[in-house]
Amino acid sequence: MKYFITLLFTVFVVAVCSAQEPDILRQLPKAGRSGGQNKTDTSKSARDNALGFEHRDDKKDSISISYKYLDSVRINRLDSSINDFDKYFSVPSSWQYLGNNGAAAYPLIYTPNLKPGWDAGFHAFDVYRYKLEDTKFYKTTKPFTQLSYQLASGKEQMIKALHTQNPRQNWNFGFDYRLISAPGFFITQNTNHKSYRLFSTYQGKRKRYAAYFVLMGNTIKNSENGGITNDSSLADPNKKKRYAIDVNLGNALNYTPNPFNASVSTGNIDKDLTFFLRQTYDIGKKDSVAVNDSTTEYLFYPKLRAQYTFTYSHYNYLFQDLSADTLIYKTWYDTVLKTQLLDTFSVHEKWSVISNDFSLLQFPDTKNSAQFLLAGARIENIRAQFYRATAIESKNYYNIILHGEYRNKTRNKLWDVLLKGEFYLNGLNSGDYKANASIDRYLNKKLGDVRLFFTNVNRSPSFIYNSLSAFNFKNATISKKENIISFGAEAHNQFVNLGFKNHLITNLAYFSDYYHTAQSTKVINLLQLFASKKIKLTKKINWYAEAVVQQTDGSAPVKVPLVFTRNRLAFEGVYYKNLNLSTGLEVRYYTPYEGYNYSPVMGQFMPQDTMKLKNLPDISAFFDFRIKSFTAYIRAENLNTVSVADGFGFTNNNFAAPHYPTQGLMIRFGIQWNFIN
Repeated sequence: MKYFITLLFTVFVVAVCSAQEPDILRQLPKAGRSGGQNKTDTSKSARDNALGFEHRDDKKDSISISYKYLDSVRINRLDSSINDFDKYFSVPSSWQYLGNNGAAAYPLIYTPNLKPGWDAGFHAFDVYRYKLEDTKFYKTTKPFTQLSYQLASGKEQMIKALHTQNPRQNWNFGFDYRLISAPGFFITQNTNHKSYRLFSTYQGKRKRYAAYFVLMGNTIKNSENGGITNDSSLADPNKKKRYAIDVNLGNALNYTPNPFNASVSTGNIDKDLTFFLRQTYDIGKKDSVAVNDSTTEYLFYPKLRAQYTFTYSHYNYLFQDLSADTLIYKTWYDTVLKTQLLDTFSVHEKWSVISNDFSLLQFPDTKNSAQFLLAGARIENIRAQFYRATAIESKNYYNIILHGEYRNKTRNKLWDVLLKGEFYLNGLNSGDYKANASIDRYLNKKLGDVRLFFTNVNRSPSFIYNSLSAFNFKNATISKKENIISFGAEAHNQFVNLGFKNHLITNLAYFSDYYHTAQSTKVINLLQLFASKKIKLTKKINWYAEAVVQQTDGSAPVKVPLVFTRNRLAFEGVYYKNLNLSTGLEVRYYTPYEGYNYSPVMGQFMPQDTMKLKNLPDISAFFDFRIKSFTAYIRAENLNTVSVADGFGFTNNNFAAPHYPTQGLMIRFGIQWNFIN
C-alpha cells in the first residue's frame, strides 16, 4: 500500500505542475480550446492536436510525427486516446494468460499460424516478444520520447521507453525498451522479461538510395509451477495467501515473492536476437524544387528499384528444473530421472537462421510509389543444435524461396489492392507456399471502408513435431503438410465495425497431451463473426461494445468459446481545458468451454475434455486521465472474485486453464509521459 500512496502523491504533484505548464509542456498545443470547456474530445484530430502530432500555424509549438510498418505503404499517426487499457498492458484483452503477467498466453479469438517455411514451434510467449513485423519506422520533426511505468499488486512492475528523432530530414533513428517483472501470487510463478529494439531509416540526399536497420532482442524468463495440485485449496481460509497452496512443479518451503529475483529454477529461459538490414537503390526520373533562395528540395520518381535484405536471427530455447519431481515427470512425460526423489532436468535447443533476399520492384505509375510489381528470391541457411544427454547434435538445413507481389494504393486513396505469394522451391520446407489477396475500398466519410481478403497457406508442421527436436519425446515425425484457407470481409464506418472470417484447416498438427503429438484427420471449419460499436448513451457517457462469435466442431483440437465479449461503460470529457477524463467499468466475458491445458516442458497448449472453464465475467473499474502530454491511470481488476465465505476477501478465482487460477483483486497504477525536445 505504501507504494500506491507514494505514487498517488507523485501523480498529484505532476498534475499540478502540468497545469502550470513548465517549459517542456509549453511546446504542446492546448487541448479543447477551439471548442471551449466541457466538450468531449472524441475526434481523432482533436486527440492528435492535444499532443501536438500535427502541424499548426505556430510551428514552434508543434510536432509532426508519423510511422510506417515494414513492407507497408500506409502512414499511421500516434493514438492519444486514453479509454483502452490494451494500449498500456502487455497482454491484449482478447488473450488469456496463465495467472500472471508474463506467463504463457493464448488468444481466445483463434488465429491460425499462417507462416510457411521453418518454424521452431514455440509460441506460448509470443505476445511478450518484440517482432520484426511490428517494428515502427518513424518520421518526426522534433525528438520525441515516451516513458511509461506501471505498478500493480503483488509487486508487479512494467517499464516501457520509446525515443525517436530525425537528426536530419532524411535520417531517423530510435529505440524501444520494455521490462516486465511479476513475482506472482503462487509458488514458482515469477516472470522477468526484457525486450529491446534499435531502429533506423536513411534516404540519400538525391533520394535514390535508402536503408532500413533493426537490431532487436528478447529475453523470456518464466518460472513454471504446472498449476496447483488441488483446486479446492483456493477456498481454504488458511490459504488466502496463495503461495501457501501446493503446486505441481517447483514447490519451495517458506516461499516469499521477490520482485528482484530474476532467476528461474523451474521454467523457461528463452532468448532471441534479430539483425535486419535492407538496402534499396532506385532508377527513375529526377526533379527538383526550389524551396527558397538557398534551399533546393530534390524530388525523385522511381521506375525500377533493386532491393537487398539481410537478416540474421538466433533463437535459444531452454526448459530446466533444478529440483525435478521424479513422479511428476514419469506421470506427465513418461521420463525416468536418475534419482527416485529429486533430480536436475533440462531440455535445450538452439537455432540460427541467415536469410539473403534480392528483389526487383517496378513502378508503372511514375508519381505513385504505392503501386508496384515485385519479384524476388531468398535463400535461408538454417543451423540447429539439439542438446542431448551425452552430446550436442548439430544439423544444417536450407531453403530456396521465390516470391512476388503486386500492390496498388491508388493516388486518390480510394482503392488498395494487394496480391502476394511465396513458394519454397527447394530445401527443408520444399513445397510450402503462401498466397494472399485483399482489396480495400474507401466509400465515403459516412460509409467508411470495406475490405475483402483471402489467404491460402501450405506449411510444414513446426519443427517441434519432428522427432529430431529436443522437445519431441518419443514421437514419430509428422511430415504431412498443414493447409489453411482463410477468407473474410470487414466494414468500418462511423456507425459500426463488422466482419467475418472463415478458416478451413487441414492436417493440423497439435499436442494431444503433455508430450504426445497428433495430426487432425478431418477438415476443421471455424467461422468467426465480429462486431464493435461506440454507443453514446448521454452527452458524457459512452458504451464501447465488442463481441465475437466463433463456431467449430466440438471434437476438433481447436478450442474456442462460442461468444467472447468486452464492454466498457465510461464517463468521458474534457474539463478545465486540459483535463481529458475517462472513468468507468469494464467487463470481459466468454462462454463456458473446454479451454486448453498447458504442457510446461514443451511450452505448448493442448486440447482437453476433462474440465470446462465456467468463469464469472471479469469486472474492472478504471480511472484514466490525461493533462497535455501526461497520462495516468488507476485500475481495480477482478472485482468479480469477491467472496464473503470465511470472511471478506477476493478469493473466488477464475481459471485460465485446468489448475491454473487467475489472480484475485489486482490494483494497477500507471503513468505515461510524452516529451518533445
